[in-house]
Amino acid sequence: MMHATHPLATGLTDELEQQLARHFAQHTLTLEHGAQAVRIIGQGTAIVLLHGIGSGAASWLQVALQLGAHAKVVAWDAPGYGDSAPLPQAQPKAEDYARRLGQTLDALEIDQCVLVGHSLGALTAAAFARAQPSRVARVVLISPARGYGACEHALQRSQVRHRRLQALEQLGIAQMAEQRSTYMLSPRPSAQALAWVRWNMSRLNPGGYRQAVELLCDDDLLRHGPLSMPCEVHCGEADSITAPQDCLSLAKALCAPFNLIPDAGHASPIEQPLLVAGRLAHALQQTQTGTAQ
Repeated sequence: MMHATHPLATGLTDELEQQLARHFAQHTLTLEHGAQAVRIIGQGTAIVLLHGIGSGAASWLQVALQLGAHAKVVAWDAPGYGDSAPLPQAQPKAEDYARRLGQTLDALEIDQCVLVGHSLGALTAAAFARAQPSRVARVVLISPARGYGACEHALQRSQVRHRRLQALEQLGIAQMAEQRSTYMLSPRPSAQALAWVRWNMSRLNPGGYRQAVELLCDDDLLRHGPLSMPCEVHCGEADSITAPQDCLSLAKALCAPFNLIPDAGHASPIEQPLLVAGRLAHALQQTQTGTAQ
């Protein structure tokens, strides 16, 4: 079924798409289970960016352009997203995504990095940091999704799985992008931010999205904590998906400092890229100087 392109998307993403192609181009790695797509800019200390369930590597574009002068910035399309091969498991855990991340870093010859997880990407970040702590100097979680794998979340787990998979089957990716984009942002986002969220969401692959739904429903970020390296948590002050209070609770459980991102909803790397880049630049500086927090 064909869906009309939302008028906001027309023209508003042209410049961003051009910047993506010129400055944050895709590289395709060949790994054990197939292709793995990444975007890279800059040199120096590696900072690795993991996107959320409704997004992709391109969502980090404006953040990466700011950080590229200070570091080697790597953003992946998670398994099953973009041109990245899906995981072989039908119901993957965070460890399965973390294993693919380790293979990706091996292929890029990255021995250690600052690891950033946004939303569902936080689960992979935490799992990788626990599995290979020597390779992670610092973890930064932005609007982290805890997941619904804990026993006390059984009812929510069933509801979330049903709601997300039903939406996928009934609406399809294009219409999901039309309907869900506004929930990712603050009440008064810019037209370009809304268009870029929609652009990224409209490029989801159904199979990869289904696997990510299983990760969200069956895993629990706190299962991978506490972490042995410095960790910090940030959240958009207007985030209605992973609410500030929930992110604060996660931060306390991880013994991590917590900060709000003003004038931002869930997709803060798109809505407030300069602020997010500033937070990540500070995390890089702390890593380079050996500051604990």
